[in-house]
Amino acid sequence: MLYTTFVINHFDLFGLRQVWRRFAGQPQAPLSFVTPPLYRMNRHPLYVGWLFTFWCTPTMTVSHVLFAAVATVYIVVAIQFEEHDLMRAHPEYADYRRQVPMLVPSWPRQLAPRGRIRASEM
Repeated sequence: MLYTTFVINHFDLFGLRQVWRRFAGQPQAPLSFVTPPLYRMNRHPLYVGWLFTFWCTPTMTVSHVLFAAVATVYIVVAIQFEEHDLMRAHPEYADYRRQVPMLVPSWPRQLAPRGRIRASEM
């Protein structure tokens, strides 16, 4: 999970890039679509890391199971909204979506050249 945050643009992830551009009077520049190594194994490695964090615990109490289940539903719903926005912003995301699984990692496949995603812009 920590590695995944270094693969993507930290400033954009936390909304700081957008705030800085607004403060500096610069227009919001769209990011290009890139595929860093982890994003070739599944489309949402950061969410997979969170799911492991929620479900892999040495003591699983009833309250923790409830929390993990609600958090999992929240993440799956959030992915639907995020992917809808990504498909609207990046037409090549549709090809990427067909080639790379959503949450269950698989070995990287060769993506079409126009489906490449750069690490700093996921």
